[in-house]
Amino acid sequence: MQISLQETVGKNYADFWKTKKRYRVVKGSRGSKKSKTAALNIICRLYQYPESNGICVRRYSNTLRDSVFSDLKWAIHKLNLDAYFDCTVSPMQITRISTGQKILFRGLDDGMKITSISVDKGYLCWVWLEEAFEITNEEDFNKLDMSIRGEVPKGYFKQITLTFNPWSENSWLKARFFDKPDNDVFVKTTTWECNEWLDNADKNIFLKMKKENPRRYRIEGEGNWGISEGLIYERFKIMDFDINEIKKIPNIKAAFGLDFGFTDPNALVCSLVDNANSKIYIFDEWYKTGVTNRDIAQVIKDKGYSSQRIICDSAEPKSIKELRDCGIKAEPASKGHDSVNYGIQLIQNYEIIINPLCKEFQKEISNYCWAKDKSGKPTDKPDHEFSHGMDSLRYAVVKVIHPDTFSFD
Repeated sequence: MQISLQETVGKNYADFWKTKKRYRVVKGSRGSKKSKTAALNIICRLYQYPESNGICVRRYSNTLRDSVFSDLKWAIHKLNLDAYFDCTVSPMQITRISTGQKILFRGLDDGMKITSISVDKGYLCWVWLEEAFEITNEEDFNKLDMSIRGEVPKGYFKQITLTFNPWSENSWLKARFFDKPDNDVFVKTTTWECNEWLDNADKNIFLKMKKENPRRYRIEGEGNWGISEGLIYERFKIMDFDINEIKKIPNIKAAFGLDFGFTDPNALVCSLVDNANSKIYIFDEWYKTGVTNRDIAQVIKDKGYSSQRIICDSAEPKSIKELRDCGIKAEPASKGHDSVNYGIQLIQNYEIIINPLCKEFQKEISNYCWAKDKSGKPTDKPDHEFSHGMDSLRYAVVKVIHPDTFSFD
């Protein structure tokens, strides 16, 4: 089968396509074709190496269907190969009908299935780890890496492809793959400008971001690492925890905060505050742009939080009233000329433990920095970008810890 890279995925990925190094690591902006290219590549590899098989991995198995599985079905259709593949969801796998070659799907949340990967025909050669930034523990990756071992036929090779958005320079991915040369590693940074298939509406999103939100653009537009210098909250970690066990901690308090937005996202952050041990557990989130207050109220109800106090931005009294009219226990946050810095200082006394499913909160806290003045020096004001969930957390935590009579005015 002859495939034209330029006709199928366009330009700028020839080096990615051709490399045979064991680790093929691509960080990049949104819209940079990295996931689509990886999907096309793995399908083409099955034809190029008819005894090969593949496996696609994400941290959580329940995220596979709407991401890598969907992208691979798109790639099959793009290559006009629909009649030659069988795609099933139970079990989730893609099979090349004529040869029996398979693409398997696994989540790193099931350690036994990862360490016991096997195929009944041929050799497991291709691994695609999508959204690799979700893997916060390098040891989890090492287990996957060690499971892809064994001899392959002459002319074949094994390769692990990692694709992700580079939200924080503190990620183990940077230290392992980008900071030191390694002959086994191919690295690439891609941007939306690599993607000639974007239309003008898509391009304008990035051009507007570049002008209005330059810090976010560095990551989402240019594919650069999130900068940790000047981080406001440094004591945080991403960790799985059982919310039902956390609720059993004596005197633990629920803290629900909501920052209103429309062009910017509405941000609902749900946490539990353990004062005795100075810990805050972030267990749920909801970020969404362009929604009404009725929509927000319905989401709160659907999530089962309508009985909870929701501490909201006090600058939006009309929105608070509308939420109340919808049956939500919405309350204004305590605000005043010192409220922002006071709330930040209060939260800095706590370790923040974040459920890995709270992806937007992770992105924000990894990039929530002090704003800089015209000379580039840090100020005592937070940068607005990456602040929405951080504001929600502050509203909720301050209100929960202090009595309602407390005021900053």
